[in-house]
Amino acid sequence: MKIKTLGLALALGFAGAAVCFAGDTKAEQAVRDADAAWSKAAGSKDLDKTLSYYSDDATVLPPNASAATTKEAIKTIWQDMLASPGLVISWTATKVEVAKSGDLGFVSGTYELTMNDASGKPVTDKGKYVEVWEKKADGKWKCGTDTWNSDLPASTPAPGAEERK
Repeated sequence: MKIKTLGLALALGFAGAAVCFAGDTKAEQAVRDADAAWSKAAGSKDLDKTLSYYSDDATVLPPNASAATTKEAIKTIWQDMLASPGLVISWTATKVEVAKSGDLGFVSGTYELTMNDASGKPVTDKGKYVEVWEKKADGKWKCGTDTWNSDLPASTPAPGAEERK
């Protein structure tokens, strides 16, 4: 009898621990789903829908450019990107975590972006991104901070470019 009781107690203890450490999987799934829908919106070049995933006070940290901290600056970044000839863009979350508080989510993943270069030839970039999501009072998740960068090596200046300065 004591062995059964001990076994039951251990099983319940492990189950309880699993629940405590599992996190809020509903919230994690909500953030993952929002991120996937955002990627689809950008992929369909829907500017307004793409922008709708940002919080009102979002900060966007694009590669090789200044931080965008206003709605207008963020809109300009996306307007320019979505208007790029030959643009194909998508991203996929590889890790999603929600803080124990339940009001912040963290997403990291990979992106792929193709656009035409100056000669019209398609050029593909692959890289990674990080987003911080905020759960708003209405229960919706919005991205408050967004940054990404390429896995491609940085381009090097043409020979003699330093001498010309």
